[in-house]
Amino acid sequence: MKVAVMGAGAVGCYYGAMLARAGHEVVLIGRPSHVEAVNASGLRLETKAFDEFVKVAASIEASAVHGADLVLFCVKSTDSESAAAQIKPHLSPGALVLTLQNGVDNDERVRPVLPSNEVAAAVVYVATEMAGPGHVKHHGRGELVIAPSRVSEQVARHLAAAGVPTQISDNVRGSLWAKLILNCAYNALSAVTQLPYGVLVKGEGVAEVIRDVVAECLAVAKAEGVVVPGDTDAAVRGIAQTMPSQYSSTAQDLARGKLSEIDHLNGLVVRRGEALGVPTPANRVLFVMVKLLEGKQR
Repeated sequence: MKVAVMGAGAVGCYYGAMLARAGHEVVLIGRPSHVEAVNASGLRLETKAFDEFVKVAASIEASAVHGADLVLFCVKSTDSESAAAQIKPHLSPGALVLTLQNGVDNDERVRPVLPSNEVAAAVVYVATEMAGPGHVKHHGRGELVIAPSRVSEQVARHLAAAGVPTQISDNVRGSLWAKLILNCAYNALSAVTQLPYGVLVKGEGVAEVIRDVVAECLAVAKAEGVVVPGDTDAAVRGIAQTMPSQYSSTAQDLARGKLSEIDHLNGLVVRRGEALGVPTPANRVLFVMVKLLEGKQR
């Protein structure tokens, strides 16, 4: 496949690098400093199993999606519509746009902007960070759950062959909510404290706060008619066990003075709760705390 990564941050770089290692033609579209480093030396992919430079192309231009069979759409949730509009004139008619983003409604927001292309949602379970320009560090996991599409089976086979376990699910909406609940449980707390998950959960009262946040999220999901798959409580506990050294993406954003995606995490639960008459006080407090920290930085 020819693969374009729109929004080449930690998530996009990881999956792009894995596909490139498997022989696919990959172009990363990202920030100038990152693109310059990749074009100079390749993309450094550091994992627990290997540390190597992967040969990929890189560009700052949205036009680099031209000719791609698969677009991994990895921009911040706040930029979904604007980024989709940027790539629209350059997309091949048969290209699949796969949204690998936080939140539960990005595919719904992108689809109207790209009516000529198939847009499918993906749920991402990976712990990564940008350790510097041109350097992505993988801390754990890496599986994907993707929605059915015309080419989902082919894409899933390519991803699996590249070392990315991939499942096709008819209930991606429920899986997106399951991931949202994990993000709501950990992201804001990790951001406010600037602590990794393994340390965070040992704090006094943290388990009770997480319990309240999760209960509110499940109540909102139920009111929306969403069936959340799996054992949510076990999944929440498992995050700290499988990713003890991971800082949330929200924590990383605040540490770098960037705006976070909190509006599409705890903030989304608060808004949906208000619309459905479901109280969400724990999510509201975490949302407000992160917004205050963002405001303080600005």
